[in-house]
Amino acid sequence: MSASLNAAATDAACAAAPVDPACAEPLAVLGRDVTVPLVTGGEVSYAALDYAASAPALQRVWDDVAAYAPYYGSVHRGAGYLSQLSTDLFEQSRATVAEFLDCRAGDQVVFTRSTTDSLNLLAAVLPADCQVFVFETEHHASLLPWRDAQVTYLNAPRTPAQAVATLERALADRDPYGPALVCVTGASNVTGELWPVKELAAAAHAHGARIVLDAAQLAPHHPVSVRDLDVDWVAFSGHKLYAPFGSGVLAGRADWLQEAEPYLAGGGASRKVARREDGGVDVEWHTTAARHEAGSPNVIGVYSIASACRALNEAGFDGLVARERHLIAKVREGLAEVPAVRILSLFGDDAPRVGVISFVVDGWNSSHFAAALSAEYGIGVRDGLFCAHPLVRTLLGSEPQAQGECGAPEAAPGERSLNAIRVSFGAGTPDEHVDRFVRAVKELVTDGAKWQYRTEDGRCVPAV
Repeated sequence: MSASLNAAATDAACAAAPVDPACAEPLAVLGRDVTVPLVTGGEVSYAALDYAASAPALQRVWDDVAAYAPYYGSVHRGAGYLSQLSTDLFEQSRATVAEFLDCRAGDQVVFTRSTTDSLNLLAAVLPADCQVFVFETEHHASLLPWRDAQVTYLNAPRTPAQAVATLERALADRDPYGPALVCVTGASNVTGELWPVKELAAAAHAHGARIVLDAAQLAPHHPVSVRDLDVDWVAFSGHKLYAPFGSGVLAGRADWLQEAEPYLAGGGASRKVARREDGGVDVEWHTTAARHEAGSPNVIGVYSIASACRALNEAGFDGLVARERHLIAKVREGLAEVPAVRILSLFGDDAPRVGVISFVVDGWNSSHFAAALSAEYGIGVRDGLFCAHPLVRTLLGSEPQAQGECGAPEAAPGERSLNAIRVSFGAGTPDEHVDRFVRAVKELVTDGAKWQYRTEDGRCVPAV
């Protein structure tokens, strides 16, 4: 069948079955028309397949921000029209995020800089003697903030049921039996696999613990309901949710937040400040979310998050999820046809997942492979350990990889050099980008790279 007849047949099929995810259009994002040079000559439209690091901003979000920008003003402190307008917009954004997350009455939405900032804020307000339980599979944003607490790191589970059982045993064995917090991801930033959040929350609460959900990789792909999942807090970043600028969210129970000293001390966090006769200062802190939002907030960043929440809800997660599953199937089926490729997984091939897939290629250093995808095909992926070093080392630790002429920086003494390739995509990804990716993987494995590469500052780059 000719290409034109193929296209006609596809159009006819889509007209007959408009709910088919293969027929759905990706959401409009910035950068969709950007072209990049190829080292082999010519240019090609850039295939952004690194959504797990930062997703491109939705065009809708950018348009909303551009429309607001002339009216920008400092919030909460100004009597002028623009300040009042910006204050209303800022607080409306808080309500929009609460609705997006299906928060409970009494929950607080605190605006932060990122998921990392959100979890460090929560770590700063933990009650005394709080014990923290976290799986080694977490992103460093949720693995590392708990330095002032007693932390129990749990081994990587190999099934969702094992994850729940591991947590239950750890919580039951804790001594002393005091306050406890469980931190868990909603979707892995390495494997894309969905975690049994609701079941883990039930296990935590049954043992008197609280739970925070790292939704950085979940919220852009699936609806997140604080109420239905029964988590105590949820954290996510705007730059994963198709919003530009450096803003994030910590939403959930207010009590620990209200009882602790502010995360940052300064203007906005305080209600009253007065000098004492002895020369000191008395401070009355806010009991609202402002308690942990000291300083002039990133109003445009906050508004962009709210805009992204509205855009995703209006687009409809049912359709977005269906289309993403279509893309996941394309990538996984294509990679399965290449014997040299091994996809990384904790829970197995049948586990539900979002559009994040990591893999290794026999005979290739991952940095070299990723560099060739970029330089020769205009495809942007990521290689390395993805700020989840313990997890990637667990997934690759049983298989040695020789350090090639192109690769990640030298491993620490006694460690093997291990890294992988990650392809990730979402609501703005067209079929052509994943089709080009699969074709490029097959060509590189079969024919090798067309260009010579060298290592520069620990990165593999085309040799000039």
